[in-house]
Amino acid sequence: MTSTADEAIIEATLDLLAEGSTIETLSIEAIAARAGVGKATIYRRWPGKEALLLDALRRLKGVVPQPAGYSVRDDLVLLVGAVGRHIDPRAARIMPCLVPEVNRSPDHYLLYQNIIEPRRQLMREVLRRGIGTGELRADLDVEVAMALLTGPMLMQRMLRWHPELDERILPERIVDGVLEGMRPR
Repeated sequence: MTSTADEAIIEATLDLLAEGSTIETLSIEAIAARAGVGKATIYRRWPGKEALLLDALRRLKGVVPQPAGYSVRDDLVLLVGAVGRHIDPRAARIMPCLVPEVNRSPDHYLLYQNIIEPRRQLMREVLRRGIGTGELRADLDVEVAMALLTGPMLMQRMLRWHPELDERILPERIVDGVLEGMRPR
């Protein structure tokens, strides 16, 4: 259960990032001032800025969708549909700004990996289940399949790469297209 202070601290962190603070320039002092708490309040809850950022960015990403487990196709559509989708409008300003920082800093890269790995693990499990049931090729490279499934959705959501693609049905179109190459011959 989160307290009011926890909520204020997370919200202050996200607000500062959305307003243009980088991970490097974001300070515990600025977060504390914005949240209306003392620095000690933050340090009682998080051991440092990286742990706080991890929780804040996880909040921004939202809850990981849980596949039903009945249909590999349906589970993949659910997971691909969640790629790059954020309920919080601040995400559109925060996430693109994190890409250069993730590329420059090994620590920030690790932070990013910690956020997305649970999502990737779910997709791995769905793909491995499909291999196990014979719905997908036995020689499927699971990691490449995940890149093929998530890459197009991420490009469309982050860069609005093709303005005429209907994002409501794009996850299904991506999954159906990629599944053709992943099914047994």
